[in-house]
Amino acid sequence: MDTQTDSKIRLLLRILRFPLTRLLLLSYILFYVTFSGKVFIQTFTPSPVPSLIVGLLTVANLLLVYVSFAHFVERRSVSELTLPGMGRELGIGLLLGFGLFTTCVLIAMVLGLYRIEGIDSWQQVLPTGGALVTPVGEEMLFRGVVFRIFEEVFGGWVALIVSSVAFGLTHSGNEGETLAGIASIAIVFGPMLAAPYMVTRRLWMGIGLHGAWNYTMGKIFSGSVSGGQTGQGLFKTTFVGPELLTGGSAGMEGSLIAILVSATASVILLILAVQRGKIVPPSWKRRA
Repeated sequence: MDTQTDSKIRLLLRILRFPLTRLLLLSYILFYVTFSGKVFIQTFTPSPVPSLIVGLLTVANLLLVYVSFAHFVERRSVSELTLPGMGRELGIGLLLGFGLFTTCVLIAMVLGLYRIEGIDSWQQVLPTGGALVTPVGEEMLFRGVVFRIFEEVFGGWVALIVSSVAFGLTHSGNEGETLAGIASIAIVFGPMLAAPYMVTRRLWMGIGLHGAWNYTMGKIFSGSVSGGQTGQGLFKTTFVGPELLTGGSAGMEGSLIAILVSATASVILLILAVQRGKIVPPSWKRRA
């Protein structure tokens, strides 16, 4: 390899490793893989088993892209996806997601807004491929890329704000989503999903929390997921009352109940991150 070719390769790698380049390139690739997988699942795999197979293949593709980019371009180990401790953190996230949304339902029932009228079908509890792809793809994109790269330069608090706003804005195209729902996703649910990464420095707890929240909302309690069409879940339910408390077409995510419950969880996790010294300062303060 001659000197001129070697210098061109070094220049290309410098461009690829620039924070803005990494942010845009990896975000685009992950978004494309996630979106393509979900479209394929919705279009060609209506039954549960093929849907799950395609979902698993899409998740494998996402992991391959993410790890390959980290290894060949960023030249770093992927500590946020290491396997030791994965089961524990994923399990805690799943319990948190199920527990937090179930708490919202119980509050709504006490207030007389939510009523369970019976069992719909046990078959409804089978997860779809999309239920696997969405939390993995979105956590890699918004926490593994947007949050992590902004944190490298501007520190943890700026990264929290930017990644949460970006997370909220991407839901604006969802059918049935409202301005209040988008705002709640950006202001409350974005921080709720970023906080586990800040505490553990890994993605597993956030993936579990994200997946269990969506699954419990749609597959257990038959609710609208982020403004999507109201799903068929385990229970036949009715949810009636003022939009402030029900979220309207945005689903319970847009309700005051879910906002207060999720905000409480976010604050507790962020306090834990501060106490453990996990808030990364801006790069210029780290160099000082």
